[in-house]
Amino acid sequence: MKQETEKEQGTTPEEEIVMEGGAAREEVAEAAETEEAEVVDHGASELEAAKRQAEEHYQRYLRTQADFDNFRRRARAEKEEFAKYASQKLIEELLPIVDNFDRAMAASREQRDIESLAKGVEMIQRQLFAVLENEGLKPIEAIGQPFNPELHEAIMQVPAEEGGASGIVAEELRKGYMLKEKVIRPAMVKVTE
Repeated sequence: MKQETEKEQGTTPEEEIVMEGGAAREEVAEAAETEEAEVVDHGASELEAAKRQAEEHYQRYLRTQADFDNFRRRARAEKEEFAKYASQKLIEELLPIVDNFDRAMAASREQRDIESLAKGVEMIQRQLFAVLENEGLKPIEAIGQPFNPELHEAIMQVPAEEGGASGIVAEELRKGYMLKEKVIRPAMVKVTE
């Protein structure tokens, strides 16, 4: 009877086992394809995330580069502006001296008093030196000092006085000046032999 039912159904127990095995293989294949698709999807999403991150980094790099270029342009413009008007403070301090010279010249035309003109010019000279000293200018002491080629420019040698040492500055022909610690003009001197 069992055989009859099997025949009616058209499959034998061996065939059923084979069929079940085939179905199992199909299920395994489908599961493998699903896992593979998930791995591919996961890999694709990681790739997309990496691309987005790379794009963000690139955009940040471009912004940083633009910021740096703007900073460099701004610094150059500020430097040029500073150089252009660096002497403005000094000029503002010298303008009253120029005004005093103008007044002295006007007064000398009206009055022929040489003595008062000389006093006025001396006052203006002191005012000028005060402004220059405030900026760091100081005269180089020369007369009676040992000759120093860094501070003095010897143009002539003169005989030393009796008992005097040689290599001493005897006369100053042109005053020398230092701006802070730098010699901007050496003193022109005569030195003893």
